[in-house]
Amino acid sequence: MTTRFALDFPPFGELSDPRRLAEVAVAAEEAGWDGVFLWDHIMYRDPVTDAGDPWIGLAAIAAATERVMLGPMVTPLPRRRPQIVARQAAALDQLSEGRFVLGAGLGLDRSGRELSAFGEEPDDRIRAAMLDESLEIIDGLWSGEPVLHTGDQYTADNVTFRPRPVQRPRPSIWLAGRWPNRRPMRRAARWDGLFLIDQSGPGELADAAEYIVRERGSLDGFDLVTHRPFGTDPAPWIDAGATWWVTETPYESSAAEVFEVAVAGPPR
Repeated sequence: MTTRFALDFPPFGELSDPRRLAEVAVAAEEAGWDGVFLWDHIMYRDPVTDAGDPWIGLAAIAAATERVMLGPMVTPLPRRRPQIVARQAAALDQLSEGRFVLGAGLGLDRSGRELSAFGEEPDDRIRAAMLDESLEIIDGLWSGEPVLHTGDQYTADNVTFRPRPVQRPRPSIWLAGRWPNRRPMRRAARWDGLFLIDQSGPGELADAAEYIVRERGSLDGFDLVTHRPFGTDPAPWIDAGATWWVTETPYESSAAEVFEVAVAGPPR
C-alpha cells in the first residue's frame, strides 16, 4: 500500500485571494505533496473575517498545477444544489485533467452560524437525507446518461449532463465521518473513501477500517484518509491503514505559515 500526502487548509485571511491559493499549491507541488485540498466554508467563527470561495480557489489551483490532486475537504452538500456541484466538479476535473476529488459531509453550524444565519436546514437527520440524495444525483449526472430522480429532498426530471468528468467511471467521492458514529461509516463505505476527522489516535482509524471492511467486503479501491496536525509522525497512522495523510492546518494560520508548511514538503 502506498500512502499519499496532502495539504488541507482554509481559504481564510490573505488566502481568501485565489491567486495566493495558487501560489501555495504550486509551492506544495514543487515540494512533493500529492494533493492540495481546501476547506469549504462561507463564513467562520472569530477571529476569521475574510473567507474566500473554495471552488474558485480550486479552479485557480487546477490551472496553476500539473500533478497534485485537489478538491474540497469537505463540502457540506446539504447547503449546495447537487446539480450545481455536479457541473462545477466536472469542470474542475476537466481543468485539472482528471485530478479532482469530491469530499462531502453534512456540514455543521457551530463553526460560524453558516447554516442558521441563512436559514439552512438545522436538523442533522434531514441534512443526512439531503446528502444521500445529492450524492445519488451527482453520481447519475456524472455518468452522462439521463437521470430521473424524484426524492423527498430533490428532483432531477429526465436530465442529461455533458461533458462528463475526465476520470472514469467518475471522480472519487470521500465522505467525512467521526468514529464511532456508524451511519457516516456506512455512507462512506458505499462510495470511495472515508475522511476521518477528530481522531483520538491511530486505533480509531484501524477500527474504522475494520468496520468498512465488514460493510464492503474489502478495502480494494477505497481510501482511508487521516487528518492530523503538521509535525505529527505519520508512521502509526500508515500502519493503521491510512492511504492518504492529510496535514491539518489551524484556521488561525497566516498565509506565511501555510506557505512554510507547503515548502517543507511531506513527512515521507
